[in-house]
Amino acid sequence: MSQRQIILVCRTDRLAPPTQAKRLAMPMRFSSKSNNKMQHNPPMNWLDNIQWDTQGLVPVIAQELGSGDVLMFAWMNREALQKTAELKRAVYFSRSRGRLWFKGEESGHVQTVHDIRLDCDNDVVLLTVTQLGHEPGIACHTGRHSCFFNQLQDTNDTKQWKSVAPVLKDPQSIYK
Repeated sequence: MSQRQIILVCRTDRLAPPTQAKRLAMPMRFSSKSNNKMQHNPPMNWLDNIQWDTQGLVPVIAQELGSGDVLMFAWMNREALQKTAELKRAVYFSRSRGRLWFKGEESGHVQTVHDIRLDCDNDVVLLTVTQLGHEPGIACHTGRHSCFFNQLQDTNDTKQWKSVAPVLKDPQSIYK
């Protein structure tokens, strides 16, 4: 009897939605020569599970470990996410600079990464971080704790954005 390949497709709540089932299929070999035991091929690279956009990027949210505050939003390419996982330090892809951006490389406001999670659609990454370099931590280039400091407020039926977080350090003294 010759060998034949059987594709086993598994779907659990921790895997991608059914549209990704084909991509996540794990080839298995069935052989009568090996006492009918199934043998798995080597696992896929973990980066292959991510739904990269057409530019090879994935959106990333950085959330502070202690407070749960959402600090910032940025982008990563494969190399940035791989380095982040290896170094346990946030490395993003700067679209404006067209290169990797090690968070804190100019400001000293480094993010130590404690946890990396992928959302249910495999298209958004969540980092749990400790923001270093200033107390309280500064994640925003404006010198604020979080990049999400503008709040939509409704005053006399007029909606407008209002800054609700203080500048902790003058950005001109951060970026020289």
